[in-house]
Amino acid sequence: MADTGIFCTTTEVQRKVGANASATSNTEAYINDFVTQAESEINAATRYNWSDKYSTLNADVKGILKEAASNLAAIYVLSYDFVAIITAASNIAAEDRINILRDGYLRCLSILREIKTQTFMIGA
Repeated sequence: MADTGIFCTTTEVQRKVGANASATSNTEAYINDFVTQAESEINAATRYNWSDKYSTLNADVKGILKEAASNLAAIYVLSYDFVAIITAASNIAAEDRINILRDGYLRCLSILREIKTQTFMIGA
């Protein structure tokens, strides 16, 4: 099976997931599904179809999209079986991991939503 996402790869998501994630959800098939969902959410939340324009975007824009999609997909992987992470690490450590990913995702959405930034990035 190959990566089917546009913004990020399975490996990039797995790096953010870290240790002790569910063996079921931390697989390419699940991550491909999670990445597709993340990409659609990013497009809808920013009211711009980045997926269709991806090949024409510069590296900076692609980097922000990669960060956003991989953060959200990693949250989905971790949330699939939260108990597995809690048993291997503390409850606080597991929550911190998700909070850090969420904060990064929200920061990226904030950047992508701003019209001036969007106009700059599309024209760059």
